[in-house]
Amino acid sequence: MPDLWNDLLACLDLHRTEPTDDTNGHPSAADPGATAVFEGPNLRLEYRRLFGGQILGQFVRATELACPDKTVKSVHATFAKEGRSGETVRYEVSRHHEGRSFATLTIIARQSAAVVASAAVSMHSAEAGPELQSTAEVPAVPTDAQRVEFSLLPWETRSDADLNETAAAAPEYEFWMRTPAVGQDLAPALTAYATDLNLIGTALRPVEGVSQGGNGTVFDSAVTSHTLWFHRPFRTDDWLLLRQHSPLLAHGRCFGRGDVLTASGTLVASYAQEAILRFKPDAAQQLSEVHRVEQKV
Repeated sequence: MPDLWNDLLACLDLHRTEPTDDTNGHPSAADPGATAVFEGPNLRLEYRRLFGGQILGQFVRATELACPDKTVKSVHATFAKEGRSGETVRYEVSRHHEGRSFATLTIIARQSAAVVASAAVSMHSAEAGPELQSTAEVPAVPTDAQRVEFSLLPWETRSDADLNETAAAAPEYEFWMRTPAVGQDLAPALTAYATDLNLIGTALRPVEGVSQGGNGTVFDSAVTSHTLWFHRPFRTDDWLLLRQHSPLLAHGRCFGRGDVLTASGTLVASYAQEAILRFKPDAAQQLSEVHRVEQKV
């Protein structure tokens, strides 16, 4: 695998390109609502499917480039189909409203005229006002001995829990992260990228004998929608706590949500995700049998 950190930074370095006709790829007259089209490289991963976190990060960057005088307040992304890693994604940004304080945009992520994902985005200019916060106390950053490795996060991560553990546990998970030195302007995009990774694993924690490592063998999963809210300016090269909870796994889907807090306890972002989570027939039967035994006991 290439240097994933620099590969990710390259992915977030989007460049403006010309709109094209959906049918033959030739330049077309811009829609009055279409403000810009951006492209960027994909992560060079060892599998053909695009990582959803890459798309989320590029959604954020496309928004910031299209409307640079405001900050991203919220992004609601819907994933329509699997993206291919070998083909460039085009981000078509349409501005629906832009006032002094707020702006509203939509983005279409497209490959070969097919929509891979779309996003509704709200932007805001910072305003003065009172600040109140109600969150649980943030623990101390774990020691270096509590390092954990996530293959898609090319930076330091620490946690006192193991998402690969198959013993049943509460559907909660916290981990700390700190990127290499990077500008504050990339913090929203890098955080969006990171929030796509572990919510499915969090939802699986109560299922005895299963962990996130069972994807593709015990179960199949795919994110269908992901929402982020950015509350305050922050940096990713300072420690951040991602605190996650999954209240529901049902009907072949799971739902999870999380908060992003600084080491001093300041809430800077929040996120939520729904995903398909389909257990293989044999695995589902085995889990049902285990559940029946536990109920008898």
